[in-house]
Amino acid sequence: MTERALTFGLFLLFIVITLGITFWARANTRNADDFYAGGRSFSGAQNGLALAGDYMSAASFLGIAGIIALSGYDGFLYSIGFLVAWLLTLLLVELMRNAGRFTMADVLSYRVRRRPRVRTAAVISTVTVSVFYLLAQMVGAGALVSLLLGIRQGETFLGMSAGAAKVVTIVAVGAIMIFYVTFGGMKGTTWVQIIKAALLMLGTVVLSVLVLGRFGFNISDMLGAAAEASGGSDFLRPGLRYGQEVSGDPLRTLVNKLDFISLALALVLGTAGLPHIVSRFFTVPDARTARTSVNWAIGLVGAFYLMTLALGFGATALVGQKAITEQDPTGNTAALQLAHALGTHAGGKLGGDLLLAFIGAVAFATILAVVSGLVMASSTSLAHDYFGHVLMFGRPRESQEIGVARLSAFVIGSLAIVLAVVARHLNVAFLVALAFAMAASANLPAILLSLFWRRFNSAGVVAGIYGGLGCSLLLVVLSPVVSGKTDPVTGASLSLFPAGVDFHLFPLENPGLVSIPFGLLCAVAGAVLSRERPDPDRFDELTVRSLTGTGAHRAQPRHRRRPDPQGPGHGAGEEPS
Repeated sequence: MTERALTFGLFLLFIVITLGITFWARANTRNADDFYAGGRSFSGAQNGLALAGDYMSAASFLGIAGIIALSGYDGFLYSIGFLVAWLLTLLLVELMRNAGRFTMADVLSYRVRRRPRVRTAAVISTVTVSVFYLLAQMVGAGALVSLLLGIRQGETFLGMSAGAAKVVTIVAVGAIMIFYVTFGGMKGTTWVQIIKAALLMLGTVVLSVLVLGRFGFNISDMLGAAAEASGGSDFLRPGLRYGQEVSGDPLRTLVNKLDFISLALALVLGTAGLPHIVSRFFTVPDARTARTSVNWAIGLVGAFYLMTLALGFGATALVGQKAITEQDPTGNTAALQLAHALGTHAGGKLGGDLLLAFIGAVAFATILAVVSGLVMASSTSLAHDYFGHVLMFGRPRESQEIGVARLSAFVIGSLAIVLAVVARHLNVAFLVALAFAMAASANLPAILLSLFWRRFNSAGVVAGIYGGLGCSLLLVVLSPVVSGKTDPVTGASLSLFPAGVDFHLFPLENPGLVSIPFGLLCAVAGAVLSRERPDPDRFDELTVRSLTGTGAHRAQPRHRRRPDPQGPGHGAGEEPS
């Protein structure tokens, strides 16, 4: 009872503080710049904290710690992939920030003639990628609260079973995130992320110090204890989860190795295409501050992902794989169980309850902050890009556009709630890998070619986005993630569909190895095969703007519509007035 009271108390405290921030942000949101970009008033340190908060998600804190605890060395590869991804982000961040105004579509549409088509494609990609990422966070919320409330299979709480409690939690998180975005906009969302990042770093440092302290701050002893607890030294070697050698089956061995390469490509290339990461750089006043943001974020993210090593291996050594899988077969609760074990060792039952409640509140704050950022990016894209520039031809009233953004947040949040309930038994880190693959396949090729290829045009943007997004979605549906994967020992389904339902045709669990090159190929082919001629002057303007920041954040010039040079049926073209 004490544990539950502490947990609810900390949850309530965080929610009350963030609601206060949300109301303050609402009172200080006066125009589109405030709602979409927080008034571009954040410093490099503040935005760096918020950026790290956006990136260090529930999948990182819960999912990666769980994968390391169950898969050892191979699980740590997730951390490496997320960290290396920042190198590409650092290359593109200043160019993207200078070339855009509020969204990724601002960058993609700046130099093309058929802007409505480009913006529509960018909106579809943004919403799709964000919803998949949202699923990961909300599934993590269900697993988190089940542990914190002490609800195990067969037990009830307030008349709810463990499964029902997960569903209720997902709905509650969705409702709160909708409130944050609709009332606070980017300003409120950013401050929530800053607070969350500070709490998450504090919680991770505390757990890492306590774990290492149990082993005399000797990492080798910790790894040895984890290997012993897991049942063998293979736990510290590659191949336990990815790239497994299957004796007598060279085809299966090849598929396993290709699946690992596919996952690595998705993690490394996907970050720069994530819509909520791209939009984060529009909240600072200039390119220099954006670079400072990245420096702060790299330091925080690097330290965090190194500490997941202690969390994962520490959970194996001190909690045990059996106890972890009994609570959650996917391992999502390993970090929370570790917190309880460490607190109990340091301060008895009260110490265990206190540390679990604190780390649980941090994880809950992590989920709320990240989902708010994702919904903010999606609703901004729908309102600014689709409503403001496609339906209203770039001439909406600001009050109309902000109203549509708030309505969009409600619709996207509701959709995410429904999908998260359906997918609540999947590992959250793997869902994030799927979102990264989609971002790398659909968004990254279009961004790179828009910035660096003079011949690129609207047909290339649209073909690249739809080709990459469609390919990745199709391959996911036809992969073992959705159907056909079963536990070799128990026969239980490890896919979205139950055992006995098998329609998978694509052998890899992550589509990145195929969908990323396919998205790039579609973008190049679309540009080359189209009869549309790019505007060289606009490309030169974009180059100067992206490299120097001249004219950054200025609205794009209004356009008048003219007959399409390809004739009826090809959509209206645009040219500067």
